[in-house]
Amino acid sequence: MKKIIVTGGAGFIGINVAYALLKKKDNFVIIYDNLSRAGTEKNLEWISSFNFPNLQFIKGDVRDYKKLKEVVKNSNEIYHLAAQVAVTKSVEDPIEDFKINAEGTLYLLEACRLKCPDAIFIFSSTNKVYGDLSHLKIKEGKKRYFLVNKKNGISEDENLDFHSPYGNSKGVADQYVRDYYRIYGLKTVVFRQSCIYGPHQYGNEDQGWVAHFVIKSILNEKINIYGDGKQVRDILEVSDLIKAYILAVKKIELCKGEIFNIGGGVKNTFSLCELIEYLEKTLNRKIEVEFFDWRPGDQKVFISNNKKLETKTGWKPEIDKEKGLKRLINWVKRNINIIKELK
Repeated sequence: MKKIIVTGGAGFIGINVAYALLKKKDNFVIIYDNLSRAGTEKNLEWISSFNFPNLQFIKGDVRDYKKLKEVVKNSNEIYHLAAQVAVTKSVEDPIEDFKINAEGTLYLLEACRLKCPDAIFIFSSTNKVYGDLSHLKIKEGKKRYFLVNKKNGISEDENLDFHSPYGNSKGVADQYVRDYYRIYGLKTVVFRQSCIYGPHQYGNEDQGWVAHFVIKSILNEKINIYGDGKQVRDILEVSDLIKAYILAVKKIELCKGEIFNIGGGVKNTFSLCELIEYLEKTLNRKIEVEFFDWRPGDQKVFISNNKKLETKTGWKPEIDKEKGLKRLINWVKRNINIIKELK
């Protein structure tokens, strides 16, 4: 039986990863989470309701190096998803942000090096490591911005340019994860993720904007937009992300030591204003919007070029944006009372 650790396993991506892995009876999955984020306890209740015999929950923090060494001992796979995830919070408290994202990742890598050096290590990084991309040539349209020279999106060849404490802390972690392959031979894979969305995401104004917009729209509440609303993101349904993780593990000899950009790609993009228009049409209601100043480090356009990942693994997004959004809308409607409790 494979021993698998999912740090941040009660969070949005983590709970979906854990559920997917638990479907295989030869996987023993340990969810490691400090339950500090709103919604994590609800996610844990949900996955516990299935009574998986091959599931264990351990309450713990990635800053607890001693505990990490005990937990990861003899593990086969590590999915490192625990993080401080909001740019705004990182600006308010950059030291806490660094301790969680940078130090916590280093502690986990070192625990793996000492206690399970043959384990596969999957790391959830971010497109924020590329900074605000203000050097790129961008054209402004009526409802969105357009990349002029990078029609297929941003590749891994883009220079790193950490901007915001969050970008710095995740960028440091990102580079440590890669370097533990080069220096110590750990089988690490970095995924620089664009906007991931889906069930079990209790999005808020600071993070998880797709789910946040859906929740606010269903509750008929005002949405705050920072910037002009023309900023564009490619969105990826979480089950497609998980398929990429699993493919990377399956093809680890091709993927170890690699960094991959991953997102919905050119075909699955929305500007903020376009998503609001889509939700107004889908939900048949007018959505109130208020505009505020831009946030630090915000990118006018980020679209992931997935070519490297596709070449290495054969992965492509399978769930288009409208199908994925309908799935998320239905999940929010079914869980709206829980969501109200968490507000």
